[in-house]
Amino acid sequence: MEFETEKREEREKRVREIMKRLEEHYREVPMSFLEASTPWQLLFATILSAQCTDARVNKVTDLLYRKYRSVQDFADCDLRELERDIHSIGFYHSKARNLKACAAVLLEKYGGRVPDQLEELTALPGVGRKTANLILGRVYGKPSIVVDTHVRRVSNRLGLAKSSDPLKTELQLQDSLPREFWTRWNTRVMALGRTRCSSLKPKCESCYLKDLCPSRDGDPGYWRAARKKPGS
Repeated sequence: MEFETEKREEREKRVREIMKRLEEHYREVPMSFLEASTPWQLLFATILSAQCTDARVNKVTDLLYRKYRSVQDFADCDLRELERDIHSIGFYHSKARNLKACAAVLLEKYGGRVPDQLEELTALPGVGRKTANLILGRVYGKPSIVVDTHVRRVSNRLGLAKSSDPLKTELQLQDSLPREFWTRWNTRVMALGRTRCSSLKPKCESCYLKDLCPSRDGDPGYWRAARKKPGS
């Protein structure tokens, strides 16, 4: 089941069985994902989630969205005060600047509405491709693949991608996965990555995908970023 040599029909059959089992098992341990009641709240929560757990972000936004009730409130807020409001989240200085700047752009260019095109989303302050794809999938129902650390690691181990680069992984998954699975892949694989397929000590022997996983006998490490040589 090598990435380059597995026949397309064989891969699709394996992927469908993988997704079937993920659907059956991913709720075995309650997962915490980003919570939001409006598109702009989800967008801002995702900006805050960079290098931070969803659980921590949800705790902060639970209070944050009671204080700042609209995009206009974020655009008009005092930056230092906003920094204090999100100080328990990493990189709060830059994230506060991005939230305020993003709110201003949303008001100026889109009337406060969150755009529904990848290029428009990624042009917003603090919004990268991962955030944009999450919005496209969860808010607008457009097939999109969100590549976070779990998706990159697990997808590589499953032999459905072969890269440490998020963009390359996304493009390879677009080729490996039926389009109907694109949006759901993130949450299902994230759940697997958190509970079994961890970075350092994956629980391969007890994994319900081990007979479908080419990495059960050894981590190929394709998902790991190449280490720089000293002096490079």
